[in-house]
Amino acid sequence: MRGAMRESDYAALAQFRYQIRSFLAFSETAAAEQGLTPTQHQALLGIKGFVRPGPATVGDVARFLLIRHHSAVELIDRLAKLGLVSRGADPEDARRVHLKLTKKGEQKLHALSRRNLEELRRAASPALNRLLKSFPESGES
Repeated sequence: MRGAMRESDYAALAQFRYQIRSFLAFSETAAAEQGLTPTQHQALLGIKGFVRPGPATVGDVARFLLIRHHSAVELIDRLAKLGLVSRGADPEDARRVHLKLTKKGEQKLHALSRRNLEELRRAASPALNRLLKSFPESGES
């Protein structure tokens, strides 16, 4: 380690980790209120926002969630049974499956994302608040 850790460094790290845990607890509760597990919520978010350009694949979901491919397949199976995700064949590679949120999946993700952004704005530190200003306010589209 380069230099000594100060008490204020530990305090800052502890506060940061507390804020992360508090937000995750909020987000998990919001997901449960929508009938989703936290992992299902994160998968929807990954399908919608993690991959650019082009549609997400099961491999993308596995990478986004830091899980194994077969676990991502099982997760996508459950999301498809809930009517939240649809699958489509990749026209260029039959081994790949493209994932897309259904209308129901879009609605659930939209509701959760709005609540999460509102909570982040409410509880954010000044540095995070500057970053959040790049997102439209909850009343905007």
